[in-house]
Amino acid sequence: MGRLQNMKALITGGSGGIGKKTAEFFLKEGADVALVDMNEEALQQAKDELKEFGDVLTVTADVTNENEVVHYVQKTIDSFGRIDIFFNNAGIEGKVAPITEQSVEDFDKVMGVNVRGVFLGLKHVMPHMNEQDSGSIINMSSVAGLMGSPGVAPYVTSKHGVIGLTKTAALEGAPHNIRVNSVHPSPVNTRMMRSLEQGMNPEDAEAAKEEQTEAIPLARYGESQDIANLVLFLASDESKFISGSQYRVDGGMAAT
Repeated sequence: MGRLQNMKALITGGSGGIGKKTAEFFLKEGADVALVDMNEEALQQAKDELKEFGDVLTVTADVTNENEVVHYVQKTIDSFGRIDIFFNNAGIEGKVAPITEQSVEDFDKVMGVNVRGVFLGLKHVMPHMNEQDSGSIINMSSVAGLMGSPGVAPYVTSKHGVIGLTKTAALEGAPHNIRVNSVHPSPVNTRMMRSLEQGMNPEDAEAAKEEQTEAIPLARYGESQDIANLVLFLASDESKFISGSQYRVDGGMAAT
């Protein structure tokens, strides 16, 4: 029997590298999985790539729009009957520039997805978990939520904010046996990091990658499976006495 046998899982940011790899691991461990993303084409591609592991429910939605959040939650409930696991994973990196050159619009866009999106997911998933008196929620933060990082103030601010939401949701969910934790990766080999590298050094993105790698004691970027393995643990009953915690998967980066 799989570690998530017969559990029902919901993943936002489902077409990205981490979301898709986590869905694969969940399917292999016996869960039914719903993927949410605002990019319908990328979502369909993820569904096709995951077919060998199982069929997934896909829902196109903007996590910053409350009506669309209500829709993706309700569609998951209508299809699965419950939500046992919620991986609150959708996020964007934003523009690379010093604070003095960041526009209010750029700031609000990042905060909208990375904080408002996480908040709305919690707001509309937790009532269903309250009713069933169980659930595991994993919020995606970043190592940038634990330290400063020049040039990405909106992103850093948003990922610090996820910690506050996580701790508060953990306390509010505890009476209903709902566990809430956050995951804090270092740079990971995904589309988001390619975009950040380009923003850090438009003329030589590879040099930006080398500079980022030098800040990681284990001397490499993370891979999607590194993060998915941790999320799988936090989703499973193996972590049933863990809540309100911040989990680094960063190659030692935050230890420096």
